Amino acid sequence: MEHLQSEGVRGADLVFACIGPALEVFSRYSMVETAEGREVGLPEYLEKVWEVVGRAALSQVLGIAEGAVNGTAAAALEDDARLSALFLWTFESTKIVDNGEGKKPVEDEEAAFKKKGARLSLPFDVVRRIAQPLGIHLPDWEDRIIQTEKGIVRLLPIAERAKQLFGKEGAQAVADQLEAEPAAAQLALFPQPATAPHLRTRGRRKKTRLHVGDDDLESRQEATTLDRVHAAMLLQASGRANALRALLKAEQQRGPEFIRLANGLSALYPKGTEERRLVEAMLQAVPR
Repeated sequence: MEHLQSEGVRGADLVFACIGPALEVFSRYSMVETAEGREVGLPEYLEKVWEVVGRAALSQVLGIAEGAVNGTAAAALEDDARLSALFLWTFESTKIVDNGEGKKPVEDEEAAFKKKGARLSLPFDVVRRIAQPLGIHLPDWEDRIIQTEKGIVRLLPIAERAKQLFGKEGAQAVADQLEAEPAAAQLALFPQPATAPHLRTRGRRKKTRLHVGDDDLESRQEATTLDRVHAAMLLQASGRANALRALLKAEQQRGPEFIRLANGLSALYPKGTEERRLVEAMLQAVPR
């Protein structure tokens, strides 16, 4: 992987380029066995190759030690962060964009993503191959960070996650709560199951207080590190600087994972995407 990367090979091209050398090793022997003497077939061997590539990629782009990638260390990020990072890393070298009229090669990546309708998508089999060996169960994240249709997996834009993260009250109401009660920052996320929002990025609504009862806390999903990064990006988009600072301060007190993931995503999101612009702007607001 290091040699191929030094030659400018990236993402999906790098993954597939690693298969050839791995097959060369496998073909040297009449039989490949585990330490216990069980024979290893080619499909199992190739799955291990994908796992090694995925581990190495995550250690590079997210700064996670390889031993922590499978969640064996407390510092490991959740599956949705690892899936998003691997998705973006794999997408990096595909040089294609789906604008709703089918995929085509991209010569100017930034210009392509500034076009209306451009989106991040990969073939399902590619996503499955990078996720499965690392124990990432794709159905768990369907309609939460990905959507699959006709064999293509799309990484959801953060604008489509706003209602999912903030509930029907929206980012403005949650921002009001963050400004009034910074210590309760994390209670504002995932107030109720929801999907497919429209992100309001201009203007300010009349302030409303968001009340979260015990029953709501028991039934809702727990916010992951990726959820909190996306929430901060949405607050950046809505222009709520004070609420954003409150959330960032809370995350700095929580630990290093938030900033580590945000920095990784800022390098992984393609140039020209709204996500890259927002995460870079959000990182500029992090207290020094």
